[in-house]
Amino acid sequence: MPPQAGSKWYDDDGKLKRTGTVWTASAHIITAVIGSGVLSLAWAVAQLGWVAGPAVMFLFSLVTYYTSTLLSACYRTGDPVNGKRNYTYMDAVRSNLGGAKFKICGYVQYVNLIGVAIGYTIASSISMMAVKRSNCFHKSEAKNPCHMKCQSLHDCILEVVESSSSQIPDFDQTMGGLSIVAAIMSFTYSTIGLGLGIAEVTKNGKAMGSMTGISIGTVTETQKIWRSFQALGDIAFAYSYSLILIEIQDTIRSPPAESKTMRKATLISVSVTTLFYMLCGCFGYAAFGDMSPGNLLTGFGFYNPYWLLDIANVAIVVHLVGAYQVYCQPLFAFVEKAAVQRFPDSEFILKDIKIPIPGCKPYNLNLFRMVWRTVFVIFTTVISMLLPFFNDIVGLLGALGFWPLTVYFPVEMYIAQKKIPKWSTRWLCLQILSAACLIITIAAAAGSIAGVIVDLKTVKPFQTTY
Repeated sequence: MPPQAGSKWYDDDGKLKRTGTVWTASAHIITAVIGSGVLSLAWAVAQLGWVAGPAVMFLFSLVTYYTSTLLSACYRTGDPVNGKRNYTYMDAVRSNLGGAKFKICGYVQYVNLIGVAIGYTIASSISMMAVKRSNCFHKSEAKNPCHMKCQSLHDCILEVVESSSSQIPDFDQTMGGLSIVAAIMSFTYSTIGLGLGIAEVTKNGKAMGSMTGISIGTVTETQKIWRSFQALGDIAFAYSYSLILIEIQDTIRSPPAESKTMRKATLISVSVTTLFYMLCGCFGYAAFGDMSPGNLLTGFGFYNPYWLLDIANVAIVVHLVGAYQVYCQPLFAFVEKAAVQRFPDSEFILKDIKIPIPGCKPYNLNLFRMVWRTVFVIFTTVISMLLPFFNDIVGLLGALGFWPLTVYFPVEMYIAQKKIPKWSTRWLCLQILSAACLIITIAAAAGSIAGVIVDLKTVKPFQTTY
């Protein structure tokens, strides 16, 4: 018998009843947002200074919240309560814009997902090395700088963990617990970073830094310009989660309307993350001034207490394993859906092997899912070994993803969904917002590319010295 839509067990589209709430959605968002981006915020504030740094972070939070509400309104096509559901970001673009814009959005979204996976792998590997280095530094009683090379072993360990985690088949049914654990981890290391920053400021007896940021002399005028642009990309990356917003919204039960619940979840999560970002970025800058490290917890501005740094870096690794899975689920789903459509009779793609687990329901092992997801994890791991620098990659990813996915497509879909007349006041305001964010994105991309070019002159594939 086919499932009955709208019953106790099934939704209006005949799929299993969704169980997500405003709190689970907030946990998903916080897991996605408070990632490796928070670690570079002290450096970003150092480039911009006490005036522009916090102001830019606040403006990015406002833009992110506003465009997220526009995007959440596009979850259903037509009627916001009973309209056709769009299960992914791409479905929403197809329903509202279609044609060439749909294809362009697909390329941008999935390139960004791959980039984020690579960035998270780099950050996780660096944190694993930071644990080893802090212990060495403690044992030598600060006499040995403990510089060491990041060997591929650490990346291979991550590869095994990510490959195992990536076999989780259902995002909405099984990822909630992982997201909540990862969100707790993000609060843990953010709080530790904040606490260490406050302690350092207290020890110094004053706040370091200046109103205009890193001074000329410490860097050249050209470097000052490029670094300021790159800082915009770092902050943009820290707020980037719109590309999986629809997927998160698709886990929310209704009634009430999913868009209403998502607006509340977005307000909660963006408010919480902005508070953390302001505190972590500003106290990190106050602690180190012009010498603020690119990664607050692995740049070794802090050395003691070493055990607290170890806890923070372990929390980073655990969190990024969860965030890696949250971000990669849409990509996994897209490839697996395309494979089923392309080869509808393939047993390798369709057949599930039931593996009994004592005390639990059997696990459905799909061979195609196992092979494809493992290959993807290996790919991201190899790229992270080839490009093992953190700050520039974060800035570049933030620049490439911010305008198209966070601003342009949500604005264009909302205009189409609400049928806003061209050249009306509201239409003009939305277009001005989009154009301003495009200019910021171009500047951030230019600064990040300049940083990547400098790093490529000294980078050694498969190893980095810390």
